[in-house]
Amino acid sequence: MRVLIWHVHGSWTTAFVHGDHTYLVPVVPDRGPHGRGRAQTWDWPDSVVERTPEQLAEEDVDVVVLQRPEDEELARRWLGRRPGRDVPAVWLEHNAPQGRIDSLRHPAADRRDLVLVHVTHTNALFWDTGGTDARVIEHGIVDPGHRYTGELAHAAIVVNEPERRGRVTGTDLLPALAGAAPLDIFGMGVRATAARLAAEGHPVTAHEDLPQHRLHTELARRRVYAHPIRWTSLGLALLEAMHLGLPIVALATTEVPEAVPAGAGTVTNRIDRFTEAVRRLCHEPELARQQGAAARAAALERYGLGRFLDDWDRLLKEVAR
Repeated sequence: MRVLIWHVHGSWTTAFVHGDHTYLVPVVPDRGPHGRGRAQTWDWPDSVVERTPEQLAEEDVDVVVLQRPEDEELARRWLGRRPGRDVPAVWLEHNAPQGRIDSLRHPAADRRDLVLVHVTHTNALFWDTGGTDARVIEHGIVDPGHRYTGELAHAAIVVNEPERRGRVTGTDLLPALAGAAPLDIFGMGVRATAARLAAEGHPVTAHEDLPQHRLHTELARRRVYAHPIRWTSLGLALLEAMHLGLPIVALATTEVPEAVPAGAGTVTNRIDRFTEAVRRLCHEPELARQQGAAARAAALERYGLGRFLDDWDRLLKEVAR
């Protein structure tokens, strides 16, 4: 099957393109949001091929995977066909909705010509999709292997743009967390946050824009993975940390209580318990190792790559019929 999909979410797409299809990824000259092309910091197989808008006009596409409202218009212009009508389409929604509960209407609500896919059951619960056929296909992870050493008694956090996103990503909670253990913050746009907190006397270090293989290696050296995020979709970095064998300390929000079982760490909305769990794991390496092993076992069972690809294969075949 030939699947048209934009490079929007690198970590998620890395799992998706490990299926048995040809994945057509738009590319534009500046590699901007409308056409980033192949990933530069993730390892993608050769079945992912770049196509310019001009080349797409000549392509035989079996299914279009939409992820943003603008993707639909781009597909219509570049393919010369309307997604959902002239070519089968799936709308993949990565995000949890933002705003008032009564106003969380999805852009693809009440569509009869496509299937809407959520990545978590929490997202499906909160988005209002009207009469659109909505499904849930939970995340899958390309297993990085059990790499945990926990040699550094630090807490690792992965977050993008913590200054801009503020309370959404729990940026305001970092000073309290830094009182429990040195913090290593990984992700895009983390230098400003780390510099600000370090200037205030907190033990915080930034690690920005690492390629995925280096990120995994560095995460595995930290004693514990902390997830102080209040409201986003389930972070793939959290699931990757579980696969690596890190114990998890996380807020009990969105899909986290479903993803992190008892014995794999601590899930709580009490900040005192959150920080105490981080402190304890940093001081008890054997407990951290045990909980990390439980986290890895749980992640492999629920978020394995095979189940994820099987779920998507069934849906793509159904939609393309």
